Amino acid sequence: MSLTSDPPVATTAADTAPPDRPVPLKVVPVRHPWRWAAVAATAVLLAQFVHGLVTNPAWEWDVFARFFTTETILKAVWTTLQLTVYGTVLGFALGIVLAFMRLSASPFLRAVAFAYIWAFRSIPLIVQLLFWFNLAYLYKEVQIGVPFGPGFASFDTMGLVGAMSAAVLGLALHQAAYAAEIVRGGVLAVDAGQLEAAAALGIPRARQLRRIVLPQAMRSILPNAANEIVSLFKGTSIVSVMAIGELFYQVQVIYGRNGRVVPLLMVATAWYVLLTTVLSVLQHYVERHYAKGSTR
Repeated sequence: MSLTSDPPVATTAADTAPPDRPVPLKVVPVRHPWRWAAVAATAVLLAQFVHGLVTNPAWEWDVFARFFTTETILKAVWTTLQLTVYGTVLGFALGIVLAFMRLSASPFLRAVAFAYIWAFRSIPLIVQLLFWFNLAYLYKEVQIGVPFGPGFASFDTMGLVGAMSAAVLGLALHQAAYAAEIVRGGVLAVDAGQLEAAAALGIPRARQLRRIVLPQAMRSILPNAANEIVSLFKGTSIVSVMAIGELFYQVQVIYGRNGRVVPLLMVATAWYVLLTTVLSVLQHYVERHYAKGSTR
């Protein structure tokens, strides 16, 4: 028996060559002609605005430079900062108390806190300030003693509540109503399961609040609280109705004497923008501190 096989087939270079590589696709970037048109139009308008600020003599930048750092303006800026700090500290201190009253299990405390927030958010700030400014008309003196009984000490309301005290009191009480809702919203944003787990581990209630609730609630509280502080800082101009020498009032007094309305208004505007920028920078760093460990 003989074994036969097919004759060997000759191979060519074409048969051993690797298969042809796919032709690479041509990537064409998406074009946004309308976006570029909007950018160009915005840049032109911005350039025209800056050019008008620089070249228009009606802005009177020499007058602006002369009054920007005068002693009167600097004292007015300091008064504005004092009103902002006092109003913020006292307002948020009372607001925290009101927030936890609204979160209390007591219906009476919840009702009192709700009534306070409803009243002070409903009445315009200027009306509140005028009421406190005229407190001596309503109450001649304030007594300390037994409730509904004899008093041990009394104070003259006229000497006790001056213009500055009335302004701080009005700003703080008004701010407390908004601060309470900001704090309450931040506390409610914390997952209740974490408190249940902390209670199961036997962590005291006060430590739960300090170590678990507040660090997380601050992430929700800070942006809204910063907005309220900035609004309060600019809103201090409303105390000019009480003849308090804050920034806007002093600017009005100066341009009422020399007639340079526009440059003096720009002085106030520049100080408001500068100090608001400082507050925004502080907000950024405080938020970054409380964002540690966050996934955002």
